[in-house]
Amino acid sequence: MTTPFPFVAGQVLTAAQLNDIQNLPISDKTASYTLIAGDETKRTMMNNASATTITVNNSIFTVGDVIQVANKGAGICTITAGAGVTINTSGSLALAQYGGGYLLALSASTFTFFNLGGGSAYGTATGGVGAPTAVTIGGVNYQYLTFNSTGTLTITKAGFFDFCAIGGGGGALNIGIGGYANGGGGAGQVAIGSVYLDTNQTVTIGAGGAFYAYTTQFTKAGDTTVGATAPFVIGAAGNNGQSSSAAMSLGYIGGGVGSADEKTSAAITENNLIGYRGGNAAAGITNGGGGGGSRARAGNGSGTTGGAAGAGFDVAGFIGGSATFKAQGAGGGGSVTGGAAATNGVAGSTTTTPSNGGANTGQGGGGGYGNQTTGNGGSGICYIRFKV
Repeated sequence: MTTPFPFVAGQVLTAAQLNDIQNLPISDKTASYTLIAGDETKRTMMNNASATTITVNNSIFTVGDVIQVANKGAGICTITAGAGVTINTSGSLALAQYGGGYLLALSASTFTFFNLGGGSAYGTATGGVGAPTAVTIGGVNYQYLTFNSTGTLTITKAGFFDFCAIGGGGGALNIGIGGYANGGGGAGQVAIGSVYLDTNQTVTIGAGGAFYAYTTQFTKAGDTTVGATAPFVIGAAGNNGQSSSAAMSLGYIGGGVGSADEKTSAAITENNLIGYRGGNAAAGITNGGGGGGSRARAGNGSGTTGGAAGAGFDVAGFIGGSATFKAQGAGGGGSVTGGAAATNGVAGSTTTTPSNGGANTGQGGGGGYGNQTTGNGGSGICYIRFKV
């Protein structure tokens, strides 16, 4: 039986009702709902296949009230604070199917939510190249999607998704004069994290930057994004090779991965999400600096040898399998020896036709020697992962 809450003055309870004092009635909801006075005497249960909310407004409940909420529908139900309300929790306010918990009123406007389970469920989705790929990482089973080109991430169940987004790599510096060594292109940026999604998103894959003739500024390659607006912009691009006012007048620096118009290597902010700066050229015109990688600085040019490329990022930690490196810088050009490539990356060249960065790698384009005609950056890539 169900206890007849709320009690009223003068009401006489039977022994059976007193024995059943904790048996609260269930209040089923099939659409987003705003809690009202009296819901502290019920169990509010959401049942909807799509995303919903349960909103807590100000001055509805009093200190000590306990409001039980749960979700039995397939759609995520999110506990939402109304105007002037604060809800604190050490867990999640997003309830997956069969998740639930209770709100404790500390005042009319401040609540603590105690999540009793189901608060951080992953969603499911389709899109990209082929069917989702199954992988086990650290004992956890995942499926992941690979986007090699711009397309739609179709959400089949709302929830959390992990992402690894790599922007397009920068093209090499080409100073446009024969007999000069050119800097290698910088790596595309790498962004890794998690995001909650309940609607389809457009995944845009950034194009690689073209090798670029000498100028005071360099355009960056394309961004890799999920959705059109923040916070879903989760990848960024590398730069073209750069000239350095700090180097010798005929020395040139490889591509870094700072903002699109950086001119000196020292100005680039380095970290493992943005990347690392390119190398300087030594005195003379016979070597170019390597392109900065997503995980390490590039080497400086020396004598007649181009600077070594900066190291890239191993995506195996995200998608499993054997080591697979992305977002490497490229080697700088040299009159006798091109700069060394990073693992699985692009070396510098002694010719006017150095290698382009590979498609869907975020690699920089190789630096050459002379008025080069290639050395474009590689396009980006995006992986979307969810637990199963």
